[in-house]
Formats: sequence, C-alpha cells, structure tokens
Amino acid sequence: MAEFEFPIRIYWEDTDAGGIVFYANYLKFFERARTEWLRARGVQQQQLREQTGGMFVVSECDVKYLRAARLDDELVITARLEEAGRASLVLTQQAYLQTGPGQRGALLSQARIRIGWVDATRLAPARIPSSLIERLTS
Repeated sequence: MAEFEFPIRIYWEDTDAGGIVFYANYLKFFERARTEWLRARGVQQQQLREQTGGMFVVSECDVKYLRAARLDDELVITARLEEAGRASLVLTQQAYLQTGPGQRGALLSQARIRIGWVDATRLAPARIPSSLIERLTS
C-alpha cells in the first residue's frame, strides 16, 4: 500500500524542560497522521461512527525510539497500511526529521500499531464494514 505523509512542527508543548520531544508525544503524532490518512481516503471518523455505529480504537502498539526531536524541528510522520483483517488493521508508522522540502533526514521513531473496530456503544469488537475495507485498501 502507498505510504501517507503528514508534516508536524515541534512546539514547546511537545517538549520537556530540556526542549526534547516527550516520548509519549510520538503516539499523538502517529494518531494525527492516522486520522489524516483516513481523511485522505474520504473517511471522517465522527461521520463513520454516526453512519455505522462503529469506530477504531488502538489495541496494540509497539514503538521504538531511535533519536530525539527538538523544539522547532520539522518532522514527517508516515502511515502505511500493512494488514487489513475482519476486525482490525495494522499500520506501520515512522517519524523522520525533515531536512528540506520533501526531504527526509534521520529516522526518529517507528511503530507498529493495530487498530481494532468496535461497536461504539458497547465498545465490543465487531467486523469492519466491507465497504470501509475496500476504501482503505484500494
């Protein structure tokens, strides 16, 4: 599947007292990129919940931290669909330092994230609608 890219700039709110990105904020960056990946495929999460009664939730996350990002750095966050099952999707995501327009520098962090589909009312696992799978895998 094609790789999606989302740019992010590092602000004070993203860093610790030393100006280094707080490790948990990479999860927020990855979440934003996944949301924008869905939007790029015409999927609005609130609308999806209203129309289907279901929603995605993170069920597994494996993150590796390789290098630090700092205040004012520009990053490129990627998302790539690796697996599409009946009730979950697996995406791989990376955070790169951006060295210039369209140019990636050092790999800062990488993750493998499983998002499961649940009934939004009961939060019970459910099958992803086939029309949604088709939209995300084409």
